[in-house]
Amino acid sequence: MIAYCGIVCTECPAFIATQENDDAKRAKVADMWSKQYKMAVKTEDINCDGCISAGGRLINYCSVCDIRKCGRDHGVVNCAYCDDYGCEKLTRFFKVAPHAKESLEKIRKKK
Repeated sequence: MIAYCGIVCTECPAFIATQENDDAKRAKVADMWSKQYKMAVKTEDINCDGCISAGGRLINYCSVCDIRKCGRDHGVVNCAYCDDYGCEKLTRFFKVAPHAKESLEKIRKKK
């Protein structure tokens, strides 16, 4: 399960904590992300079934994520399938998440 941006959902600690319904893991992720992103993330905010899921639980950021909105508007499985691949939104994101670029590049090579 690959998010629009290339994050591998099944490797994401928030996704794992949600799927395992593990509040201790949720708390650990909230603490880690609070420090990493210098913002307050609450344990109860750590609920995510992946941003590509239909009607699933989502991290709050998904509601304002430009990449997710764009992917949904374009009707693609993820950005690897987009004709505008490598757009400015992705380029900016890849600077903070190079692992996401690797995921999408692998998909592009296979298609």
